[in-house]
Amino acid sequence: MADPTQIRIDIVSDVVCPWCVIGYKQLERAIGRMGNRAEISIRWHPFELAPNTPPEGQSLADYSRERYGATPEQMRGNRDRLRGLGEPLGITFNWSDTSRIYNSNRAHQLLLWAGELGRQTALKLELFSAYFTGQGNIADDDVLLDVVERAGLDRTEAAAVLHDARFAAQVEAETEFWQDRNVTGVPAYVIDGSFMVPGAQDADTFVNLFERVIARRVAA
Repeated sequence: MADPTQIRIDIVSDVVCPWCVIGYKQLERAIGRMGNRAEISIRWHPFELAPNTPPEGQSLADYSRERYGATPEQMRGNRDRLRGLGEPLGITFNWSDTSRIYNSNRAHQLLLWAGELGRQTALKLELFSAYFTGQGNIADDDVLLDVVERAGLDRTEAAAVLHDARFAAQVEAETEFWQDRNVTGVPAYVIDGSFMVPGAQDADTFVNLFERVIARRVAA
């Protein structure tokens, strides 16, 4: 039996982006369908949808109106659609008319730290859950440290990471890197360093891309 093909996936995303968690869950399904044919590694990269929000966040209704021109009726329709897409994927969106959006910079700092420890995806999923299901303020350090513990990481070390902001410059640098490569919305996926895939895709799309990578390796 041939060795599995090594495939790297770089994902540019934000913790407060619902399409990012939907897209990841579809990607997860696609990876499962590849079985032993591919060994896939994932690296998450920062993108901030609401970088200028204060620590207490902003009303999601106000944010959606200011950024997208969405009316309350449109917002409710979008939320219902996303709930319907999320449910079969195991995602619970607990939005209400009082939901808020938060600055995710400090969450991204922790994600870069977790990446050095091999726990980046675990932390990302816990952050998604804390925000979308728990409606938590992921700009608040206590909330973030609770999430860190649920992801199996050390709370004290995470607190030190937040205190000295050792990853702040890297968050800024990576954000600029992807913006310079025309990533203006999330999620965005780079498959094997070659295929740029914008937006949340279904599992079939990801499987087809994996097959193209494998075929290219065989041809080489």
